[in-house]
Amino acid sequence: MKGPDPQTDASTLRGKTFSLREHTENSDEYYSTIATLADSLLNEKWKIADLLSEIRKLGRSKRRLRGLVRHSDNNSREAILIRRLRAELSRYTPDVQSHLEGLSPLQRWDRILATSEEQYHVYMLEIELVNRLYGEDFRQSSIKLAFLPHCLRDLKADCQAAQRDVDYVCKGCTVGCNVNNASKLLRRHGVKPYIWMSANLRSLFKRLKREGNSVGVLGIACIPELVRGIRLCMRSGVPVVGVPLDANRCARWWGEFHWNTVNLQKLETLLAG
Repeated sequence: MKGPDPQTDASTLRGKTFSLREHTENSDEYYSTIATLADSLLNEKWKIADLLSEIRKLGRSKRRLRGLVRHSDNNSREAILIRRLRAELSRYTPDVQSHLEGLSPLQRWDRILATSEEQYHVYMLEIELVNRLYGEDFRQSSIKLAFLPHCLRDLKADCQAAQRDVDYVCKGCTVGCNVNNASKLLRRHGVKPYIWMSANLRSLFKRLKREGNSVGVLGIACIPELVRGIRLCMRSGVPVVGVPLDANRCARWWGEFHWNTVNLQKLETLLAG
């Protein structure tokens, strides 16, 4: 039976590759699943920094990841880890393979668009571990910045966001705008929210550090983009945390924008510690 059309039925919140709340009112189940999985792995004598290093290393090679999943007779620690991620997380990545098969030869060179299903699972765990590892350092930073994707905006409204010191800032023009909702929550926790459109983060971090500030960053984006941003911050020595969008529904993936959400309860928990 043909599933809901993601371009006409926004209530399903189905993404092009990942869907954290396709058949539920919110993505709470996903966050419970990834937290329980991380707890279990860390209780099995993994140290958090070592586990983060291991999955980042594994995520570099799609071919190796596929091999670890397919060869059931491989009982190495890495193979068991990757197969476990697939067993727990594949229900959130139902459309990756069909998406990959539809890519043009040119699009296959785009690392974001060509992210494999196994890489999605590794990235999900990476985000969870980074939040645990750097959450307190982020919350203790003297300047806390958040960068939100413009695809969270109210698509039915004429967005009034304006350029400010760092990047564009939401003006709160509609109550149904998820950029507005997230921005209000962030401000209540002392975080300056920006819509990431043009800011050069490396230059920004250098300037703020020269001024004697400790800087923390929170990102919201689709899973592969969020991981890329997290790693940029880590290379710059900036404590970083992140919350993935509930699905990838922007023009980069679909050719046009569709209504999208982020789990505000997860965001609140991350901000409050």
